[in-house]
Parts: sequence; C-alpha cells; structure tokens
Amino acid sequence: MTSPTGLLTDQYELTMLAAALRDGSAERACVFEAFARRLPDGRRYGVVAGTGRLLEAILDFRFAPEQLSWLAARGIVDEPTRAWLADYRFRGSVRGYAEGELYFPGSPVLTVTGTFAEAVVLETLVLSILNHDCAIASAAARMVTAAGSRPIIEMGSRRTHEEAAIASARAAYLAGFAGTSNLAAGLRYGVPTLGTAAHAFTLLHRTEAEAFEAQLATLGADTTLLVDTYDISQGIRTAVAVAGPELGAIRIDSGDLAVLTVQARELLDSLGATKTRIVLSGDLDEYAIASLAAAPVDSYGAGTALVTGSGAPTAGMVYKLVEVDGRPVAKRSEHKGTVGGAKTAFRRHKATGTATEEVLTSGPPPPPAPGDRPLQVPLLVDGAPARQPTLTESRERLSAALVTLPWEGLKLSRGEPAIPTVYLT
Repeated sequence: MTSPTGLLTDQYELTMLAAALRDGSAERACVFEAFARRLPDGRRYGVVAGTGRLLEAILDFRFAPEQLSWLAARGIVDEPTRAWLADYRFRGSVRGYAEGELYFPGSPVLTVTGTFAEAVVLETLVLSILNHDCAIASAAARMVTAAGSRPIIEMGSRRTHEEAAIASARAAYLAGFAGTSNLAAGLRYGVPTLGTAAHAFTLLHRTEAEAFEAQLATLGADTTLLVDTYDISQGIRTAVAVAGPELGAIRIDSGDLAVLTVQARELLDSLGATKTRIVLSGDLDEYAIASLAAAPVDSYGAGTALVTGSGAPTAGMVYKLVEVDGRPVAKRSEHKGTVGGAKTAFRRHKATGTATEEVLTSGPPPPPAPGDRPLQVPLLVDGAPARQPTLTESRERLSAALVTLPWEGLKLSRGEPAIPTVYLT
C-alpha cells in the first residue's frame, strides 16, 4: 500500500469505537477471529491467500489529517475519537494460518489480539482482503489440479477491477499458476509475466501472414501465434509457413476446444511442426480444463472464471469477537452462532501422511500425537511483523498440503469438506 488505509473501513467500526471510548470499554483486551462458517457450496477445501497483502495493509493502517477532517466535518466521529484515530497504530498481535495453507469450516485463519479499539477497526480490511484472495486461490488450486502437469497462465485482468486484477494474479500464482499477463503483479510481487498478441494485432494488418511476420520479427520463433482470428486451419498453415516448423506455440481462443485441439495437433504434425505447443484459452474453468485432460494440450490461459472465483467470488469469512478480558464470548443466534474463546488449531494425519481431521480447541491443547501438525504461526507480534514466507515458499506449502488430502478431497464434484472439523472441549 502506498497511502493510509484507514478509510478502507465500514462506518459502524468507527461508531463502535466512539461509543467504546466514551464508556471506557475501548481498552479491554479482546481476541477476534476470522474464519469461514462453511466452504462455498460443493467445495472440499479452501486455500489461505492474501495474508501477506493484509499484513502490509495493517502496517499502513493510518488516518491522514484530511481523512480525519472529512470524518469530523460529517459528524461520523467526535473530537475524542478523531484524536484517538490520529495516533492510531496497531500495536497488538496477529497469528494465523500461513499463506498456502489449507483451511476448512471453522478454521481460525486469522486471530487478532489487542484492545477492542485497535482490533475492531480492522474488520473490513481483514475481510475484504481474505475473502477475495482466498476465493481466487481456492478456485486457482482446483484449476491447477485439473490441469495436472500442464501450466496455466492467469489472464483475467480485463475481467475485474484493476486492483483486484493484481491481487488475483498474486493469488493464482500462489496456488500454482505459472504466471500472469498482468505487469503490475510482476512488478509488485515478482509474479512471472507472459504475453504475445491479441486478435487486434492480426486485424491491424492486411493479412494474417503480415501480422505473424511482424510478431516473429519482434519476439522470435519461440513466440505464440494466435491462429483463430479467421479460419483456424488456415491460420495454422500460415503460422508454420511464416515461422517454420520450429514455431514455439499456437493459441486457440474459441470454438469447441476439445475437437479443435485434436485437429490442430494433427495438422501441426503433418506440417512438420511436431514440437509446436498448443495453448488454449477462452473462458476456461476447472471443469472445462478437466474435460480436456485427454486432449493434446500443452498449456492453458484462464481469465474470467479465475478472477471471479469460478462461481464462488467470496470465501465467506467473518470476523468475530471470541474473547474479552480472557473470558470466552460467543454469538448464539440461530444459524450464525460462534464458538467462544481463542482457538488453537492443528491437523491430524495418518502414519501415511493423509490428513484425517482439523482439530480446534479453546482450552489448553492436548499433548501432540504422532501426525499432529500445528497450523498457526506468528504474523505480527506487538505490532511488528514476523518473518513471512515468500510466494515461492507459499506455493510449495500448498503443493505439500494438497498431497495430504484424501483422494476424494481433490474431486471437482460437489461434496463435503475433505476432512471434518472437530472441536475439543
């Protein structure tokens, strides 16, 4: 973040703050937890993503003078609240699941410990980042599983908000995508960037051959030529005629991809371009990718489905107060109840390494059994950041975690969570 993030806040957070400052409860020691009551319908697991972005946003959570003047002028905050916000710095502690970890219903993905005042104002910031990034990473992980060893490129920038596009590219890369078309994600997060040409470049030229020649002159023979602007078969013939049999790849962006891929492979081989790769794009989701498992595809480009969470654009996380002055508190309303107390989480595994259950306890955790793995790590300690994993390390964490799921848990079909969540009392 390059500017104070204080106004990434819902107004009720500041009205609660004002009331707590007035009645003296603002400094009470509290614990808030971010968790999902359930996974999106039919999903088997969730992927933790966005934690790195969130920590940066918390550290930048400030209220600039002009923001405070605006709040006061509109009567949103009174003078004591304005003065308190002017000096705001989060000085509490945060622990949670590391990026790239899996989560399940009830998993305490983030635990924020501090005074009521300093923790309550973070609610919207926490949820807006985690709900978006976890949704994108969870969809991306399903696509990566469906693709097997074939790489996927994130291509969704034109289908979402400009800042969401950058966050989506980061989350997709964390989940195993090979790279992104988004240059800002490359600069900001080091995500590998890729891209060649769109249909507009072909249409710009008088002939398809002229367009291909111009692209090859700039990018070399290993480039990817988009061959479906006009007739795909003729496009492939033109591409090989212009580039030669050493052409790097062709991309097909429309039509019946399963049929076209087989035809394209046969045509390429007949023209001597046996090593030319086939890249598919065009509104692919995990189901479409899975349906192409037997097709001669080399890589995919995913856009719209990816940046919209492939039908689940939010992770459904909530941010709830679970402890006040060391005393568990819980919401009791029907269908939206919570379990009180700050929770410790660990995952149990068989001797073979297969996960069996997510275990949560609000009291002292039991002595660890063989195969138990603690899930929470320090993120902020007394307002200072703890060491965080790199994106590469988070990718490796997710890859290792997915291997531990029962095989049913990796299915794309609708079903229960891959492992149950168990509360110890």
